[in-house]
Amino acid sequence: MTADPRGPAAVAAAFGRARAEGRAALVAYLTAGYPDPATSRACLAAAAAGGADVIEVGLPFSDPIMDGPVIQAANQAVLDAGVRLDEQLAIARDGLAGAGVPGVAMTYTTVADTRGWTRFADDCAAAGLDGAILPDLPVPEAGPWRAAAGARDLATVFLAASVSTDARLDDIVAASVGWVYAVGLLGVTGVDAVDDAATRILVDRIRARTSTPVAVGIGVRDAGDAARVAGYADGVIVGSALLRAAADGDPAGAAGRVERLVADLRRGVAGG
Repeated sequence: MTADPRGPAAVAAAFGRARAEGRAALVAYLTAGYPDPATSRACLAAAAAGGADVIEVGLPFSDPIMDGPVIQAANQAVLDAGVRLDEQLAIARDGLAGAGVPGVAMTYTTVADTRGWTRFADDCAAAGLDGAILPDLPVPEAGPWRAAAGARDLATVFLAASVSTDARLDDIVAASVGWVYAVGLLGVTGVDAVDDAATRILVDRIRARTSTPVAVGIGVRDAGDAARVAGYADGVIVGSALLRAAADGDPAGAAGRVERLVADLRRGVAGG
């Protein structure tokens, strides 16, 4: 029996399956521990059951500069409840166990650096995660993390924006393993819709430099947005809308709400 791929190979396989099916991959973001640890585990499993190809697991930070009010509030709720990094990683491990989809940690440089690059990479690998996104880590300063991640076969996804210079974009695409994260909006998550005109140009600029998949995040809110972005990107990333679904009602129904929204988004990326 052949073991399931791990790390960059698992992420590549997920994007490859989507491509073979003639659609963009769906990347779902959920904050570990939100709205509570048990519900968070159930929501991670539900996102996989609903059809997410990759799951980003947010590891909360007190000052998530990339994220808008929904993810900020989720981060703060988890931290206020005393759910710390070890438990967040356990939630990721348990929620994705047997899900059959790769998981990628999404957090900030302070979290990883405070933990220690090597230890943080060990922790991600031990939790069964296949990579990490550190949105505030510039490529020129990423050497220690990239070395630690590479030694543990973890993908590292870097972000590119429409204002990225050609030289910076060259560095980003050369360093990205798994996919290149194209920022769909110059702003924070969960507030405004994708700027399609600027983002299409950005995706084209990235594709001219690499065969690594390009996934668009920030500003994708529903199946219609997902279908539109899927028309020009290899992947579509959704986060704030899923956290709203998780928190909008009785926690007992959170997993069902997340699964239904993911299924709807999956239909969207297939339609695109």
